[in-house]
Order: sequence, then structure tokens, then C-alpha cells
Amino acid sequence: MKKNENLITKNKKAFFDYEMIDSWEAWIILKWHETKSIRHGHVNLKWAFLSIMSGELYLKFLHVTPWKALSNRWALETDAPRKVLLHKKTIEYLTQKSKEWGYTIIPTELYFKWSLIKVRVALAKWKKAHQKKQVLRERAMDKAAKVALKKYI
Repeated sequence: MKKNENLITKNKKAFFDYEMIDSWEAWIILKWHETKSIRHGHVNLKWAFLSIMSGELYLKFLHVTPWKALSNRWALETDAPRKVLLHKKTIEYLTQKSKEWGYTIIPTELYFKWSLIKVRVALAKWKKAHQKKQVLRERAMDKAAKVALKKYI
């Protein structure tokens, strides 16, 4: 993160399940009440992914909790698809790569840049089960080493 960027939320599950190939900074089109909710931190990226429909990139399953002060008479879609703005050549590249087996496009983090809300989009490849198990083994070994080191200090 640069000094003018403040992290709102990070997709931790994506970093465990996927190997990140490349990433881009993108604009996200939001409604005013969604912006208010995101500014208060009422957003979840856990199951979100990006899909390409008719040459445009859409963020699906980004859960934005409705803003409290908003009247209940408005029907709000918390998981509605939201348009993501990227360069045309980048979208074409992502379209080609996402057609290959094992590749997908996911949002990795949502953050403020100056006063704007942006999303970091990543091209990712699915990790195999043995790769995930290896990460868990390494974490357990690191934790055990820290506990053992703590006893002697």
C-alpha cells in the first residue's frame, strides 16, 4: 500500500486458495448508499469474483450491507453485480486468460485512493490441495518454533 491508500478490506481467502499471477487497480461503480456503507466498513469480499459480460467486467457477490440510515422502503440488493472499469486491452487479455483452464479473475482488496474507492483485480490460478496443505504445514511449524523459542527466552 502506498501512503495515499487506505485499506478497507482484503480477501484473505483468495490468497490461500489462489496463486496470484498479475494484478491491476480498477474503478468500481457504486451507488451513493453503497459508498456510505463501504466507508463505514460494511463490506465483504470473501466470495466475490469478476465475470466478463459483453466485453465489460462485473464484480459479483460483493456483499455491501445496507446503510443504517436508509429507509427500509427501498429494495436494496446487497449482492448485485457492480461494473468495474479497466482499459479495454486489459479486459481483452483477462477474457482470453479466463477461458484457459484453472485461471480466474478475483478482487483481492478494496481500498481508498485519495477520496475514491478502488478495487485491486487479480488474475489468479487455482492452487492444488497439496499446495494448500504445504502452506498449513509451514504455518504450524512456524508457530511451534515460536512457542519453543519463547520457552528459552
